[in-house]
Amino acid sequence: MYWFSRVFKLIVFLLIIFVISHYAIVFLDSLLLGDRAPYFQQQTDNSIIIRWQSDHHAMGVVRYGEQPDYLESLKLEESAVKKHSIKILGLKPDTRYYYKAGDIDGFIEGNHHKNWFRTAPLPGTRRATRIWVIGDSGVPGKTARQVRNAMYQWVYKHPRKGLPPADVWLGLGDFAYPSGTNDQFQAALFDTYPDLLSNTVLWPVYGNHDARRWTYFKLFDLPEKAEAGGVASHTENYYAFDYGDSHFVMLDSTASSMKPGSDMLNWLQRDLAHNKRSWVIAALHHPPYTKGSHDSDKPHDSGGRMIKVREHILPILEKAGVDVVLAGHSHDYERSYLLDCAYRSSKFFSQKNIVSHGIHGKNHDFIKPAGNVPHQGAIYVVAGSSSQVGQGPLNHPANVVGLKQAGSLIIDINGNTLVGHFINNRGKEMDTFSIRKQAGYKSGYAGCR
Repeated sequence: MYWFSRVFKLIVFLLIIFVISHYAIVFLDSLLLGDRAPYFQQQTDNSIIIRWQSDHHAMGVVRYGEQPDYLESLKLEESAVKKHSIKILGLKPDTRYYYKAGDIDGFIEGNHHKNWFRTAPLPGTRRATRIWVIGDSGVPGKTARQVRNAMYQWVYKHPRKGLPPADVWLGLGDFAYPSGTNDQFQAALFDTYPDLLSNTVLWPVYGNHDARRWTYFKLFDLPEKAEAGGVASHTENYYAFDYGDSHFVMLDSTASSMKPGSDMLNWLQRDLAHNKRSWVIAALHHPPYTKGSHDSDKPHDSGGRMIKVREHILPILEKAGVDVVLAGHSHDYERSYLLDCAYRSSKFFSQKNIVSHGIHGKNHDFIKPAGNVPHQGAIYVVAGSSSQVGQGPLNHPANVVGLKQAGSLIIDINGNTLVGHFINNRGKEMDTFSIRKQAGYKSGYAGCR
């Protein structure tokens, strides 16, 4: 008994040391120490937030203006801090501004012709919009850089006069492997996309690897009070925003309850009922249909979150006329037909769930009625291969395309047409799909049976 007591006390002591050490590491990581270049949050038609970090306390300052050589406006912080955040108000819609940020001792060095940001168009404006989508981008290195460079190569071959490479940048979670620390965010996000972060807002969803630390919510200022459109969620876990004539709902499949009647689902119903934009795009981390590095049929895979997405979130989205649903988690690319009402496992999937096989049988071009008509089909995309590629059969019957390739998704919206392009890390366009909204069109689909 004496030796047993000694061993038991030693085990308890070691456990206490482990717990204290763990939370000490988490606390130190949450301080976000070190320099970090300026990046942007909460873009609207008349405001934006600029953030950066310094290794010393200082009163931050931003100069900005419409001409790169004449930054006539200035905004100061109220106190000296290391983590700087300045919200600029009173801006013109859909306008490029140049800037430089720093403190009273000087500005951060950089090319002021490249340091710019652009405000969003007025809500409801029907102007060409380009969206770049990355998923599971949290492994820094060669693959992530190739995916980034391939996007730049593609957009330079498909330019839009006077407009940036991307208007809207969506991230589908898992930005920092393996455990979402500040250093891992620095390597996988800030060091990998420095040019894009210096002028383009990243709108993220919460991934399961991001949830292993507190860093995610300390890095992002997300519009919980409907600052960028939609209905206030009162949490940064999920939120909505508008860009032109598109409405985006950014959902949390990682930490928020997905039970019927939960706060997130009640908010989602209110937000979509309030929406007046022509296009609706939903983004979340866990996909409803995948047979890649994860399997959406297995109850024990990812704690059953993919099943909960399919059973509880999709009916709300489809009733509101959602057009595209984006997810990551599986490290591959998968794309569906135009689907509706496929809420059970893949063995129950049938032709009744396919609203359309495409125009003239082509499985990449689809027509929907104009507006947000309920249960007229959505395209589901898994785009979780922006930094690594996984394994799996890729044989879910809902999906018409499955690729074990690294890459990212570019979506162009122009008026009543949406076109998606999957660009692999070699710069090749491996999948294209389109949705055209046509007034008076009747699909012949009878809806959920």
